Amino acid sequence: MNTRHGRSRAAAGVLVALAVAGWLLALGSHAAQERRREVSVSARKYAFTPPVIEVDQDDVVRITLTAEDIPHSFTIDAYRIAKRASPERPAVFEFQADQPGSFRIYCNLQIDEKCRDMSATLVVRPR
Repeated sequence: MNTRHGRSRAAAGVLVALAVAGWLLALGSHAAQERRREVSVSARKYAFTPPVIEVDQDDVVRITLTAEDIPHSFTIDAYRIAKRASPERPAVFEFQADQPGSFRIYCNLQIDEKCRDMSATLVVRPR
C-alpha cells in the first residue's frame, strides 16, 4: 500500500510539473508575440516623416518625436495620445498598439495655421 501511495504522489507531481511547464510555455509564447518597435518621427513644416508607421497589433511602440523647426504635436485620438515636442525638447513615449486599423496622426497645435494640415498614418495590422 505504501508503494502504491508513493506512485500516486509521484504521478501527481509529474502532472503538476507538466501543468506548470505548459503554463510557462504559453506565457513565453505570448511574450514572444509582443514585440517592441522603435520609431523616430520628425515633424517639420508641414509634414511628418515617415508619413506611414506600420506595426502589428499588441506591439509596444516607442516613439521619439523631433520637431525640427517650431513646436509640433503627435496626436492620435483613438489612442488618446497628444505629445508635444519643440526643437530643443524631443518627446519620447510608448503605447501598446492594441487596436487594429488605420489611424490619423496629426499636429493639434495652432502655432502656425498650416500645422493643422500636417498628418501621417498609423497602421496597426491585426494578429
